[in-house]
Amino acid sequence: MNRPFLLYQIDILRRAGIDNITLSLSYQPDKIEHILGDGSDYGVTLRFITEPNPLGTGGAYRFASEGLEDTTVVLNGDILTTADITKIVEFHRAHQAEATITLTPVENPSAYGLVETDKESRVKGFIEKPSSELIQKKKLNSINAGIYVLEPSVRDLITKGENRSFEYHVFPDLLEKKRNFFAYEMKGEYWRDLGSPDNYLSAHMDFLSGKISGFDLSSSASSDIATHSDVRNSMIGEDCTIKPNAEIINSVIGPGAYIEEKARIENSVVWSHTRVASFATINGAVIARSCHIGRNTTVSEGTVLGDKASLPDYSRI
Repeated sequence: MNRPFLLYQIDILRRAGIDNITLSLSYQPDKIEHILGDGSDYGVTLRFITEPNPLGTGGAYRFASEGLEDTTVVLNGDILTTADITKIVEFHRAHQAEATITLTPVENPSAYGLVETDKESRVKGFIEKPSSELIQKKKLNSINAGIYVLEPSVRDLITKGENRSFEYHVFPDLLEKKRNFFAYEMKGEYWRDLGSPDNYLSAHMDFLSGKISGFDLSSSASSDIATHSDVRNSMIGEDCTIKPNAEIINSVIGPGAYIEEKARIENSVVWSHTRVASFATINGAVIARSCHIGRNTTVSEGTVLGDKASLPDYSRI
């Protein structure tokens, strides 16, 4: 939605009164720090650290939380959610938990891992990639939502400098040692894992359809939109040019894009400074920045183009 994704996570943390945030980085850390700055523009204080080598989810937490003696909220970096962090922390404290894992119901949990709990919401075990038969037998559909509330005692279980996973090392250790490990189940809040192009595109469709609310998406974007163009239920970035008789339906267009006459873009995301030539058709696709879509080109559903891709006139993909 023409907004750095991490700002959505910063938003839900800030609402809960959490304004001291550490970003544990690996890939292209300088770009992320350059975009977000010190956090003052967003009402928080940001600290950036870069792993010396891949440490896994648990090892990264151990590295990032060094020296902290407070209750800590940990989020996976690829989840879009409207979760109420305040309620999760309150649940954690009410149960005097050392660790609280947040769960979310999904239609098909077979691609994830199920979490078993007892009547008191205490975690009993994990079932990785369960079969449909086992899902029906257990009558479970709640998966790990990638939001944890942890006490410093959890960090101390993780060997410093080692590659450790929450799912395969830290959480099993908590169960084996019979520590106070509870699960908070989200109900009604939005949640989506953005770890695939399909989910990334679906998240935009959810924003445009109104399924996601509570975030400030207002923009003072100034673009040159021709009078006879057809723009419906879409977000247009600043400094775009949209020529006459172009159609943009249920889509997000990044800043500086140039859409020529009679081009049609539907159910798609087009990143910044991409040019879509006359009579081109894009449907259900993600087009990265600074691409060129040639005249009379057809880009079909499920297509993902990387930065600076160029499609010749009359292409079909």
